[in-house]
Amino acid sequence: MDRMLFVAMSGAKETLLAQSNNSNNLANASTPGFLADLQQFRSMPVFGDGYPTRVYGMSEQPGVDFKHGAIVHTGRDLDVAINGDGWFAVQSRDGGEAYTRRGDLKLDANGLLTTGNGLPVIGNSGPIAIPPAEKIEIASDGTISIRPLGQGAGELAEIDRIKMVAPSLEGMEKGTDGLMRQQDGQLLEADAEIQLATGSLESSNVNIVDSMVDMIDFSRRFEMQVKMMKTAEQTDESSASIMRIG
Repeated sequence: MDRMLFVAMSGAKETLLAQSNNSNNLANASTPGFLADLQQFRSMPVFGDGYPTRVYGMSEQPGVDFKHGAIVHTGRDLDVAINGDGWFAVQSRDGGEAYTRRGDLKLDANGLLTTGNGLPVIGNSGPIAIPPAEKIEIASDGTISIRPLGQGAGELAEIDRIKMVAPSLEGMEKGTDGLMRQQDGQLLEADAEIQLATGSLESSNVNIVDSMVDMIDFSRRFEMQVKMMKTAEQTDESSASIMRIG
């Protein structure tokens, strides 16, 4: 394959990958606690016959933007946000333990406390189940108390405590499900020092303006690479035509 055509085709493919990543960030701009995926291009030489004199940009995700989103007061009893560093422990779709900063909690049909996207929140000994109650309170240390049905306003019963962890960020990685885990696969111990802002949510840390600018830039890159492919094809056809005449 002509090197110019290869460079154009590879560039177009990598640009689409970068656009997909950027689109995912934009789609989650209003998701509580969402951490944006970082994006960069790295120059890679094109090997083949002769010297590697051409390069193409390889799209890669060097990591996650761990910058915290803004904490917004909502007044809702089950909305919680972590003050500073830390993560909520949740049960992922595969049944394992994973970590998130999403704090828009709710009760499902079975009384399990879950995140807004339906992942069970983990407590002292597994997913947290809330019995029927007139009121649910979450303290700043993650302790969950309820006022059982038919009880007076001062009758609160402590039932569990949300597991929160504060690992080193260097050891964390983001899975395809958007959840964080230890790179070595080990589970983390609860950290009793983490404090919550109750009645509040942490917003996504996605910078919408920057992401929109990137979206326009990626679109222009893709258009340029498509034109480059057409030029390479026309050059090949012209070369073949000359050879036939010769």
